[in-house]
Amino acid sequence: MTDQKPEPRQAAIAFILVTLFIDILGIGVIVPVLPELVKQLLAVDAGLITETAANTTSAAETVTDQPFVLAGRYVGVIAASYALMQFLFAPVMGALSDRFGRRPIILISLFGLGIDFLIQGFAPSIGWLFAGRIFAGIMGANFTTANAYIADVSTEETRARNFGFMGMMFGLGFTIGPVIGGLLGGWSLRAPFFVAAGLALVNWLYGFFVLPESLPPEKRGTLTLRHANPFASMMRLRVYPLVAGLSVIFICKSLAQRGLENVWVLYTDYRYGWDEITNGTALGLVGICAIIVQGGLVRPVVKRFGERKTVIFGSIVGTLGFLGYGLASEGWMVYVIITTTSVGGLAGPAIQSLVTSTVDETEQGKIQGALTSLTSLTNIIAPVLFNTLLFSYFISEESPILLPGAPFLVGSCLLAISTIVAIAVFKKFPKVEQSSQ
Repeated sequence: MTDQKPEPRQAAIAFILVTLFIDILGIGVIVPVLPELVKQLLAVDAGLITETAANTTSAAETVTDQPFVLAGRYVGVIAASYALMQFLFAPVMGALSDRFGRRPIILISLFGLGIDFLIQGFAPSIGWLFAGRIFAGIMGANFTTANAYIADVSTEETRARNFGFMGMMFGLGFTIGPVIGGLLGGWSLRAPFFVAAGLALVNWLYGFFVLPESLPPEKRGTLTLRHANPFASMMRLRVYPLVAGLSVIFICKSLAQRGLENVWVLYTDYRYGWDEITNGTALGLVGICAIIVQGGLVRPVVKRFGERKTVIFGSIVGTLGFLGYGLASEGWMVYVIITTTSVGGLAGPAIQSLVTSTVDETEQGKIQGALTSLTSLTNIIAPVLFNTLLFSYFISEESPILLPGAPFLVGSCLLAISTIVAIAVFKKFPKVEQSSQ
């Protein structure tokens, strides 16, 4: 009997990794086309862009900067609406998975994502796109349950490695997804959404027949309204002092990263004239670097230097990377920055390893839900701050200075703050960190 235990555990990890890969692949394929789709939908909505623009292939052909300003504002608000729903429903998903098990929550959310991509693919107006993103935010909270699932089936020896593999799947999804999305977007801006829908539904079908349950009935908790409250869920982090300290780092890093993801395509289009294919290629390079770093370097680096030093090192490199993006005057410089600063991605799995090693197994879903709520809270703030306010303002006529890289400079400051906080937190809790190694 003991010889059979590793098999379902490894099979479960493999499925969750495949699930994350297909989820991220589905998201990645729409990244290069979403801003351009927003511009086209704005062109056909009443009076937002001239009727002449509605008859052109790209609304950007009418006024030099105005389409970018409008698209920046709307993309920011659309992304924030997605994040708001994820913020509200992440603790619900986590608490439900603690009560009823991980499997049903994961399967329901996968099916919902498939339907959501269809809604977005057929969206005839900005209003329908908003509706699709709101539904996506609700279903997209399944990352909470996926993290809890990995925590369920991991041991102390494999925890950092497994979260590193999760990061690798994110990287792999963002490697292939944007490339496919860029190629499909050159043919039709709607095609990537339908491909994403198909991938999500195939993944749901696969999971329906393959996915085992990771949380046995005797380890399931109770479900109360307090657990479904995102603010009360975040207060739960105070029970674990180290996790509470790490959450500050988590917020700064997440806010910077979400800002980058939301403003990237608009920024590179505006500053370097990149199209969907070029953006897909660049984002594909980001994914390749993430695969190498998080799939191949996390375990040996964490084993050699420990989680604490890995988090600090990753934060410092990330600070320099964002500074480079904000100051890069030529498109080729972006490729250099991507390849040289990708090791900053080591920090994420190291933080997750510290969190899961500190939290009791009966509360993994709740704590992961709280962290997802924090991520979602930064997702609400980031697109509005980075797109609607910073990017749109600093390329508009109202700005006293033309500074399209402003979002990345702010992101660099946030990562610098996370580095300082990390040093302080690990100095205060050195014994907790050492016991997790």
